Amino acid sequence: MTDPSAPDDLAPLADLIAERVAAHDGTSVLVGVAGGVSVGKSTIAMRMADLLVEQHGLATSVVASDGFLHSTAELSARGLSTRKGFPESYDHDAIRAFIGAVRAGQDPLTVPVYDHLFYDVMPEARPVAAAAVVILEGVNVLHYADDLDIGVYVDASEPDMRRWFVRRVLGLRDEAADVPGAYLHPFATADDDAVAAMAVGVWEAINLPNLRESIEPTRDHADVVVVKGPDHGIAELRLRG
Repeated sequence: MTDPSAPDDLAPLADLIAERVAAHDGTSVLVGVAGGVSVGKSTIAMRMADLLVEQHGLATSVVASDGFLHSTAELSARGLSTRKGFPESYDHDAIRAFIGAVRAGQDPLTVPVYDHLFYDVMPEARPVAAAAVVILEGVNVLHYADDLDIGVYVDASEPDMRRWFVRRVLGLRDEAADVPGAYLHPFATADDDAVAAMAVGVWEAINLPNLRESIEPTRDHADVVVVKGPDHGIAELRLRG
């Protein structure tokens, strides 16, 4: 958790969300956090949740849009195995149903779960408590900008995102070493250079085209742009009028 007595570079964003809650009709304020793969969306979303709880007393739930991806088997059947993360790889009806449930005040919300170790959507959904603020984070959530109360785009340079993605894949490979059946378990004994080369190949073939074709264009729909520096820290926070 964050230190409630310490200043935070996301505080202006938390203040904006709190103001929106105060002006709202009592239903949840829905915040979308988008950006490229490995840019730090989940971390930003959790930090925002901590600030909203600790500095504004606002219950906040975080939901990852990865859970709304079609399963690996379904993507394969549709010929979309190399398009995971692109807009067409998501179950849009399920996302709209989730947004509708948030608007209707359903409690608890039921959301599907994606497991990065297994590279797939899990069979069991999970309950999420309805809250004053619901944050939906994922690469393409700003495609639903018209259904959000506040849209946030997390930005960084392409080389930085590629480097962070390689680091993430290496970390997942290490986690998968003791998990038979995990997607990267077969690479448990591969050297770092080989795994890094594979990760760069995935970045260049899938993540970078997705970033340029479908993720970056949604930045213009954001109310707030969070710019990350090479150290993964926040270099700039742009609040749009």
